Amino acid sequence: MLRDAIRSLAEAKIAPFAAAVDEEARFPQEALDALVSSDLHAVHVPESYGGTGADALATVIVIEEVARVCASSSLIPAVNKLGSLPVILSGSEDLKKKYMTPLAKGDAMFSYCLSEPDAGSDAAGMKTRAVRDGDFYVLNGVKRWITNAGVSEYYTVMAVTDPEKRSKGISAFVVEKSDEGVSFGAPEKKLGIKGSPTREVYLDNVRIPADRMIGAEGTGFATAMKTLDHTRITIAAQALGIAQGALDYAKGYVQERKQFGKPIGDFQGVQFMLADMAMKIEAARQLTYAAAAKSERVAAGGGEGDLTFQGAAAKCFASDVAMEVTTDAVQLLGGYGYTRDYPVERMMRDAKITQIYEGTNQVQRIVMARNLP
Repeated sequence: MLRDAIRSLAEAKIAPFAAAVDEEARFPQEALDALVSSDLHAVHVPESYGGTGADALATVIVIEEVARVCASSSLIPAVNKLGSLPVILSGSEDLKKKYMTPLAKGDAMFSYCLSEPDAGSDAAGMKTRAVRDGDFYVLNGVKRWITNAGVSEYYTVMAVTDPEKRSKGISAFVVEKSDEGVSFGAPEKKLGIKGSPTREVYLDNVRIPADRMIGAEGTGFATAMKTLDHTRITIAAQALGIAQGALDYAKGYVQERKQFGKPIGDFQGVQFMLADMAMKIEAARQLTYAAAAKSERVAAGGGEGDLTFQGAAAKCFASDVAMEVTTDAVQLLGGYGYTRDYPVERMMRDAKITQIYEGTNQVQRIVMARNLP
């Protein structure tokens, strides 16, 4: 029922704007409005804060179905979870009430600030500082590659509170867009997901109350990594949706396109391509859903288990599949696939980022190797 509901919404209210959002590189406001009106913009927020309390698998299905028609729009529910999950996992009850309630209502979005110009895969090498000053912390630094920056009201920011301790000297904070000293760089000009603004976030003597720290001082990096264990699965879901959208379009096209007197879908070479695409998507789906189920058990107190491995495996496998499937979809459309008149070239461009963000697939393989079940 959930899948049917979100698919109907996505096809009616999000898909019609997907091409224009990409072409104009503009934020998909229509998608945000549609998702908020249906309470699908941040389904992971617990009911105790006014949310729908969807489990990890339901959240994955929402992201997958939105990504099937518009990858940029799928970053609304995905990044709302990424940005707010540190608060849910480690924040005080007061912090949760203060920030989860407006998120659940759709009054605000949440972004996640971990990466920096010189700290990408090596996130523990960050330079952003947070210095205690009485009942406040003063933050200075630059965060890079921040999804939905400038649109989101709230930001989970990782900053160094004790430079001597490397990763154990990093703390997490909630920073608000309206805080004095917060500003944003120009939107990045990207290959894909053009409707989701990616900007630098500048923190210039940003003075925030000490009670906006998420968890205890020095626990920020551990919270950031725990968050990624759960949210890499949402990137797997996004990749899965993009791949499914490309397969669905290609499947329809090969039944209509005729060459040599018959639909090209009648040729065995084309049939084998479609079969391989569908097989790999289904394998990615099963891995992603199993990881989501594991994520839910861990969130409910079921122990970490091998969630770190499963999340990395799902993200890595599904994004590799998405890149392969979308490239094959472009091939199946031939010259038309290479033009912007058809959606598969957009899907191919959008798929590429899923192999890069929330940890490159090379890093995922390192993570998997260190956490072999």
